Amino acid sequence: MTFGGHNPYGPAWQPNGGQPPPPPGHPPYPYPGPYPPAGQPYGPYGPYVPPRSLWQEFREGDWPPLTELLRRLPVHGCVWALILFCFLPFVIVLLVSYPLARSARRQARLRFPPHAHRRIVDPQVIRVQKARAWTALAMSLLILVVYGTAADFEEVQEQYAFRLAVTPWLLLFTAPLVITALFRMVPVTARADMRARLRPAMRLALRYFGAFTAVPLLFAVMVLFGQSMEDHWFTPLVTFPLLALVIWAFFFVLFASGTVVRTVFGTSEVHAALPALLTGVLVWELAAVNLIMGGMPPGPPLIQICALIGGPASVSVVAWWEIDRLRTRYGVTLRGRPVP
Repeated sequence: MTFGGHNPYGPAWQPNGGQPPPPPGHPPYPYPGPYPPAGQPYGPYGPYVPPRSLWQEFREGDWPPLTELLRRLPVHGCVWALILFCFLPFVIVLLVSYPLARSARRQARLRFPPHAHRRIVDPQVIRVQKARAWTALAMSLLILVVYGTAADFEEVQEQYAFRLAVTPWLLLFTAPLVITALFRMVPVTARADMRARLRPAMRLALRYFGAFTAVPLLFAVMVLFGQSMEDHWFTPLVTFPLLALVIWAFFFVLFASGTVVRTVFGTSEVHAALPALLTGVLVWELAAVNLIMGGMPPGPPLIQICALIGGPASVSVVAWWEIDRLRTRYGVTLRGRPVP
């Protein structure tokens, strides 16, 4: 219906006192209150979107600034005074490290987007992978509680730190072998396109390993500088910025590792089944490294064998099931079509 005049599309206001429609092309806006006012389903930039909770912002979106975080925490002023009195060193470390962690997380999400490097997102596969991971963690803790000793708990912590340090390097040396084997399996006509898709994944891998290597190097430079210049007055002026840079680089690698583990440097762009293949191979390599460095898990012989083989075997079963779903649902095969 038109209203005549020089504007055939009607007036900017709605008749009978209604609200104007949202302008086209604008995203939904977060209304500041819990509910929109009566009779105002639209705001100035689109439909009403309820505000996200603090936990949702930490999990999905950008972390809030430190001042906003302190303002939104449900803590009374007297409780803040008690916390400052009892945990002053911890509070100082938290206040200094939070802005560094927030900045490092933002840059890590820009350099390694968490949802931009997955060719096929299968919710059912993701649910099974999460269930398998939580089940494996619960079984490992149960074996430690029932059969473990204090020395076993300390050894688990050492193995976890060692695994964090050695996994990127195992992936660096394993990925070329798996990719080469996969290249030999696909048709010759598909290799040129796969080779072109491999370059962005290689750039992501080089970027990650550069940051991963920079953390110990910066820490070593800081320690050497502090030891050689400990008698000079300007030593703290240089040591503290270096320490902040080390902490920032550590947080950057930590937040980037989550994307790297899930997407394996975006290798699904090369071949949709490549992340599952790499995961299936890498988990057996890690099991062999843990066996060589830490020995058998605690418990009776049958429990030891199940704990040693159960984790890698379950990961391999889930990876093979994922490859089978790629073939049956999306037409992706190891010897044929590489991407949907």
